[in-house]
Amino acid sequence: MKLSTKRGALIVNGVLAVLLLGGAGIAYSSLGGGVSSASSADAAVRTVPVTRATVVASVSASGTVDSARKRSLGFASSGTVEKIYVKVGDKVTKGQILARLDDSAAQESLDAAAAALDSADDDTSTAAAYAEYVTARNAYRAARRAVQGTVIKAPFAGTVTAVNGTVGGSSGASGSSGSSGAASSASGSSGSGASPRTGTSGGSASASASGGSGGFIDIADTRRLQLVGTFTESDVTRLKVGQAAAIRFDALPGVTATGKITQIQPTASTSNNVVQYPVTISFTEVPEEVRLGQTATVQVIAGRAENVLAVPSTVISTAGGRSVVTVLRDGRQTPTPVEVGVKGDALTEITSGLTEGDQVVRPAATQQGGGFPGLGGGGGARGGMGGIGR
Repeated sequence: MKLSTKRGALIVNGVLAVLLLGGAGIAYSSLGGGVSSASSADAAVRTVPVTRATVVASVSASGTVDSARKRSLGFASSGTVEKIYVKVGDKVTKGQILARLDDSAAQESLDAAAAALDSADDDTSTAAAYAEYVTARNAYRAARRAVQGTVIKAPFAGTVTAVNGTVGGSSGASGSSGSSGAASSASGSSGSGASPRTGTSGGSASASASGGSGGFIDIADTRRLQLVGTFTESDVTRLKVGQAAAIRFDALPGVTATGKITQIQPTASTSNNVVQYPVTISFTEVPEEVRLGQTATVQVIAGRAENVLAVPSTVISTAGGRSVVTVLRDGRQTPTPVEVGVKGDALTEITSGLTEGDQVVRPAATQQGGGFPGLGGGGGARGGMGGIGR
């Protein structure tokens, strides 16, 4: 009886052990199968569809805001500064008197020249008399210009950007300034064409002879602004006069302006072995917050294609002048040559080789994350310059 009981216990224990081992095996198989499936899912090829979008390509550069119309003004006569009518920041109108010299000596010279001319007019019947008349006439005209040169007048409406002299100081003029006492630079270049002057701590009316700071009074038209940016030789080939530009300002978040290319310099400069070309962008609108000298970034639309077939630029491989993408068809990856149009940083236009809806394989480096940059809302070429949309 006892032996029978022991055998029964052994049989029951054996059955339980078999059941436990069987359950563990089933659990292990299930777990192993799940890991395998997950690994397969992770290893699945990721694709992006060929779809229609707007492709925008842009190039950018930085520079400082400057006036497209500025002048460096000086006296055309020598003398002592009697009056300065403006200060830095003042708005002036065309023809407004900005500063004046003591013109007593100049007026006396003009009166004497006028009397000499009247005397010479009495007799012009002989060659000697006519020569005397011409000499007197020229002396009178020179004396009149000297009087006119004792004042500085604004050649256009603008803002005073510098006053480099004081009342009681010297005019610092070399006598080579333009009419009406305005020694002016060529438009858009401060100081060129103006007589150089040497300033002193005693307040003499002057600017540095090196050409850095301008004339006795500098003015600029703040309604006509521009920015000169330097573009690399590869970027400048994509630019042309008249192209539109968007301008952002480092110190003014959210403030933007528009402009267009007005000049591309034909000669380059080289910095750190990089060849660059200066390009002038003129503002077509000027926000009130913008000030001269502010740092800005300009982006120029170098190419735009709307409602075209497009893929992310990262899925295109280029070698030997040929562009290739990998297309997933019926579960097989097929290298496919394509022809491209506008090349943006985020998207590239496909002109042939693909059809809308084709599934293009994404490179392994971009497998993480999903979506089509710029097509599902957000992103454009070069940091969002130009929207990507239907």
